[in-house]
Amino acid sequence: MNRFTTSWGAFELARFPEDPRDRLRAWDASDTYLLEHLKGTGAEPTDLSGTVVVVGDRWGALAVALAGHRPVQITDSFLAQQATRANLLRNGIGGAAEAPVRLRSVLDAPPERIDVLLVRVPKSLALLEDQLRRLAPAVHPGTVVVGTGMVTEIHTSTLKLFERILGPTRTSLAVRKARLIFCTPDPGRSPSPSPWPHRYSLPEDTGEVAGLTVTNHAGIFCAERLDIGTRFFLRHLPRRHGARRVVDLGCGNGVVGMAAALADPRAEVTFIDESFAAVASAEATFRANLGPERAAEFLVADGLSGAAAGSVDLVLNNPPFHSHQATTAATAHRMFRDSRRALRSGGELWVVGNRHLGYHVQLRRLFGGCEVVASDPKFVILRAVKR
Repeated sequence: MNRFTTSWGAFELARFPEDPRDRLRAWDASDTYLLEHLKGTGAEPTDLSGTVVVVGDRWGALAVALAGHRPVQITDSFLAQQATRANLLRNGIGGAAEAPVRLRSVLDAPPERIDVLLVRVPKSLALLEDQLRRLAPAVHPGTVVVGTGMVTEIHTSTLKLFERILGPTRTSLAVRKARLIFCTPDPGRSPSPSPWPHRYSLPEDTGEVAGLTVTNHAGIFCAERLDIGTRFFLRHLPRRHGARRVVDLGCGNGVVGMAAALADPRAEVTFIDESFAAVASAEATFRANLGPERAAEFLVADGLSGAAAGSVDLVLNNPPFHSHQATTAATAHRMFRDSRRALRSGGELWVVGNRHLGYHVQLRRLFGGCEVVASDPKFVILRAVKR
């Protein structure tokens, strides 16, 4: 946990789930820059009356600082929502009667009118486009629109997207490697609806799922095509494993769990991701190909942290190794640890990852050993059994 000192006050903030060993902060210079601008440091303060919407707030830093204005926070991240709740609580903000921050996912209906729109630029340009198009009907000529991000996150394509969908756009000078985006809504703009979700057929080298249709909402990993790691995983999944309860952990668009369900009609597959868009994609993919009657569960959650011990037979996992712009093994380690707790004795965890990440070291430490199922110059598939 760290102290976030701003012109709006000082706040104790942490990422979620909180880990005392994690040195990554719950904010960066772009959050500070935006809050300074809104407060009017060196200029007039921004009028924050009306409906304030904060899009893409990563760990709740913006929502906590602006809680006095009862903002609507829109995010694709379950962890961001949990971090916001926890950070509000640890700073004594809000009460039982009225929530100081209204939490919505990127797939929820946005407010009908937006008077202040604050956008934390996401890594995914597709997610930004989807959100701007969804929000555009609620923006009016008087709406204050300000984006923020680090200089490595704001590109010409980012500015063009704001300009094309909302109106004339300019950027600020860089301060502490962060920039602001200023956009003036143009009432003459008539942006088309979002082109997402995107659908495509799986290629021939994907085993039993070849030719089936995948549905991808904006923002999920490799939303426009199947990533090569998943493609490799699909060619080497366990067949007729006999597992009753299977978990596609970090499911993305759900093709791995769908393949497991096709391989064994008796399997009950649970799809879990912390991304609302990913779980919606997985459900749409699964239902389009296996129909409404096939048993399956779709959870937006912090991995297997809420699963009962000894309740799972097989976990299939392609763990992320980025947390926004930071490269970290913390998420994968938490997924492996929680998988071991959730697996029954004799249950298996199958993991695909880049060879250089060295997941075998963590798995041997947690499970007492692991074996290589398949490998190529870039990827390795590992199998660990709970003893």
